[in-house]
Amino acid sequence: MAHILHIDSSPRRENSYSRTFSNKFINFWKDGHPEDTVIYRDIGHEVLPYMNEKLFKAMFVAPEERSPELVEAIKISDIFVDEFIAANRYVFAIPMFNFNVPAIFKAYIDLIVRVNRTFAVVPEGYKGLLENKKMLIITSRGDTYHSGSPMAAYDFQEPYLRTIFGFIGITDITFIHIDSLMGDKNARTKSLEAANLKINYTVTNW
Repeated sequence: MAHILHIDSSPRRENSYSRTFSNKFINFWKDGHPEDTVIYRDIGHEVLPYMNEKLFKAMFVAPEERSPELVEAIKISDIFVDEFIAANRYVFAIPMFNFNVPAIFKAYIDLIVRVNRTFAVVPEGYKGLLENKKMLIITSRGDTYHSGSPMAAYDFQEPYLRTIFGFIGITDITFIHIDSLMGDKNARTKSLEAANLKINYTVTNW
């Protein structure tokens, strides 16, 4: 049985392609796997703390040595880390902002990438602690960034996400890019049709 963590990160509620397709996937998945559980977070409309001095300090102080102030500072991170570790599959909807992830999703990553929680320092360097998990990332993009395209070098989103989640042990990552959204009608239509096909394929084969 799968326990899925589903996160939307777009600030847009209406007309958000990443939200639309992540919800479509989840609905299809639940139809075929009614026994699975899904935890949902809409961080596009949550107030997450950005990294600050107290939060940073708390992450590197043993729990038993934290002052009440540091305990309070790291509380939200502990909640998100526990939730992240408990899941064995992830469905993340992430629009591209300025060739990378939205600031709120970067804040989320800073809260969950934690030494001795999601990664460890070992004699050989670093070791991800979250192995044997699967992740689906659905992105929405104004242009096309596939290999060989004129904008390929500007894609800092997929490489970053593969790197940071790989760092904590998650390497089985599937991407569905809804691209060309700022292109002409024909390009958008083709992109949406391709994304729908990929959603259907992934529901069957994930």
